[in-house]
Amino acid sequence: MRLPKISLLRTGALVPAALALTLAACSKPEPPKIGFAPYDKSHQSKMDLAQVDYKYPIATAELAKITPDYLAKLDQEQLDQLYARLTAGPIPDGAFDGRILLPRGESGKFRLSEIVGGFAGTALHLKGLVIEEVGETLWRGKVFFRDERVLRNRIEDLSLLKKAGLVEGEPKKMNYGGKETWLLFPAKLYCGQSLLDARRESIIIDYFFSDEIAGYQEKPDYLAGRRGLRVRDEIRMIRPGFYLGRAYLDRGFALNFTLHDRTTDDKAREDFVKTGKVQEECWPGTQTRTLAAAAS
Repeated sequence: MRLPKISLLRTGALVPAALALTLAACSKPEPPKIGFAPYDKSHQSKMDLAQVDYKYPIATAELAKITPDYLAKLDQEQLDQLYARLTAGPIPDGAFDGRILLPRGESGKFRLSEIVGGFAGTALHLKGLVIEEVGETLWRGKVFFRDERVLRNRIEDLSLLKKAGLVEGEPKKMNYGGKETWLLFPAKLYCGQSLLDARRESIIIDYFFSDEIAGYQEKPDYLAGRRGLRVRDEIRMIRPGFYLGRAYLDRGFALNFTLHDRTTDDKAREDFVKTGKVQEECWPGTQTRTLAAAAS
């Protein structure tokens, strides 16, 4: 019985493909092992955040494995429980890449005009704009000016806001990192009380008095301020260079986001895993945070 001939060309194509698949499987990051308190849809079933913090400590080695993709697989209660077990860490400095985080089970197709509430004039301008689309098109992250206690948002495309009539003329660009870019929607930066978890402070990004900040440009900067959506963000550190954030519109929760500085993350991760130590610039609260460092 003769065996069928196998084309060398075909096997030559299959081997690299199989090898690539094998390498991809091996390089896939291991998901973190993080425990969550059980709950169901009723609010009464959800454990107090102080108890979550005490009963479900997170090892630094597991914090080091968290990625935005992992966070996107969590539902909102899990994101809340994770956020409550974090501290603010150091106030960031420099540019961070941003990503809007839509929790599992939610489409993210929230129309801005529907969640603005009583801002009738602003809601009219925002008719038809969807958070996810605006975020993906407009927002690339944030730049922290730590010494000035000011933050600005990295904007690369204003087309959606121009179409909605929210931009007047051509906003001035700023030079940052040797590149001309829009750094819009300025905010004040300070430590303050978390709207989710008052046991310890978060880093607050406050747009309410943005019109008092040097370089303010009325349109479109007013949109985030006291005459617009009254945006207030708060962030806590997952590990140095990587933060989990929560955005509020007039104190109503709107969405989650992440901020990532890869250079700081790569440089500081190993030491953080070993020691669990980090510079705390905001009040860490009276409840001792249980954070297991990796064995050396």
